[in-house]
Amino acid sequence: MNTPKNPVGWFEIYVQDMARAKPFYETVFQTQLEALPSPDPDLEMWAFPPLMASDQPGCSGALCKMKDKDPGNGGTLIYFICDDCAVEAARAATAGGKVHMEKMSIGQYGHIALIIDPDGNMIGLHSMK
Repeated sequence: MNTPKNPVGWFEIYVQDMARAKPFYETVFQTQLEALPSPDPDLEMWAFPPLMASDQPGCSGALCKMKDKDPGNGGTLIYFICDDCAVEAARAATAGGKVHMEKMSIGQYGHIALIIDPDGNMIGLHSMK
């Protein structure tokens, strides 16, 4: 029997100021991003761990700084899994971002919060408690 896989295979969050964005995401999610080498000098990428781990649930992705690609609120919303999304939302507020929507119940599906990073990207936080 085939086990269903997460339909999201990769994500990219575009930023203008990597020196500001990288510590923001590392602080909010208490992790260290990994540099991804690029043959293109106009592309800088830092990946969320675990990078391309096929034995782990979910998907991996990266912060990207690319010439002629602007960040911001653009129609794609990525939700990060959290133990308690209120905790990460509070970290976002103290790390240079903003809380767009405080933790709210989505019934049997848990809770969500929405935050905005320093480059204007909105991301979602999801937790079961």
